[in-house]
Amino acid sequence: MEVTKYGLNIPEDLATWYEWQQQADGLRRLKGMVRNLPTIVSGLVSGSGAPDEAELVSGVLHVRGSEPQVLVVLDSTSPTTMSSLVRPLEFLTDLPMAVFALQDVSDHLPGQGWATQTIVEAELSELCTVQQVLAAGHYLPLGAAAYRFARQQKATYLVVQHGLITPYAPPLPANCTLLAFSDDDARFWISGRSDVDYRVVGSQLFYDAAQRAPQIAQHPLQDRPVFLGQMHGAELPRASFARAGYTFCRQHGARYRPHPGEKDKLSVLTHRLWAKMGVEIDSYHQPLNTLNSPVVSVFSTGVLEAAIRGVPAWVYHPHPPQWLQDFWGRYGMSPWGSEPTPAPQLPSREPAETIAHILTQSLEN
Repeated sequence: MEVTKYGLNIPEDLATWYEWQQQADGLRRLKGMVRNLPTIVSGLVSGSGAPDEAELVSGVLHVRGSEPQVLVVLDSTSPTTMSSLVRPLEFLTDLPMAVFALQDVSDHLPGQGWATQTIVEAELSELCTVQQVLAAGHYLPLGAAAYRFARQQKATYLVVQHGLITPYAPPLPANCTLLAFSDDDARFWISGRSDVDYRVVGSQLFYDAAQRAPQIAQHPLQDRPVFLGQMHGAELPRASFARAGYTFCRQHGARYRPHPGEKDKLSVLTHRLWAKMGVEIDSYHQPLNTLNSPVVSVFSTGVLEAAIRGVPAWVYHPHPPQWLQDFWGRYGMSPWGSEPTPAPQLPSREPAETIAHILTQSLEN
């Protein structure tokens, strides 16, 4: 796919993005999502969605209060998703809320009194008092269902950025409001569109890393670097990620730390082959946010998290494409051989609190 100079490669057409994602993933495909593509795409393209197909999307609805005004959507329970979308609820303890998730997440929700039930998409229409929908996007099943619901309900659909944005990121929903890490990220993701508004709230991921930094900094820094694997990613061919990781580890004696997503057969075989060729595969399972070894990766968020903790961190690729070099520049990531990556600027106010304030302000208006 040809890469645009600034912004997403596919800035608006979600169906086209799905096609690219499937081609890029090849045999890996989209885990679990492919089963739902007809439901997601037909509902978004048609505008109203087909009722029969909408029934295929189901999840666990959590409700606190009799007339919820905000619906939070969780297509994932990854740490970054939970901190970005659930942490704001800590500042909204008195507000009637609903949470739509793939599974029961009551133990992760703040406060008491959460009632749960499994529902299908059509039953979201019973949440007739909802005015705000908070999600990571509309490219996964629950987010897509909630987006259709928001349009029918004429509710505001807010997308919370929870990771770094490459040109291969999914397009934003039409007429949504983006809550972005930075002005640069917002303009990049919006890609010149006039139908998307945005507010800069900062990164909860980086804010959390900064809060943990003082305790972790007490441990001595090691000399041997760790290379963070990303062979699960679709942004570059697997061979490109592999070449970068293997080359760096062999040339600099680094340990290779597989990404949690590198559990498919090909990745496991690659790890075994590299081990036989002299590359140490990190199997210690030490939490990433406690590593005190210099960190290197192609473009992992772990590079910036390490920089926040005061750990030297760099990015590396033997032949980086232009979009990757631009990505490094946009996030201030330093290539190997230069000065370590500086810590990104952090907001003075916790992003989750800012998001809660935006929701409350919107409801009052």
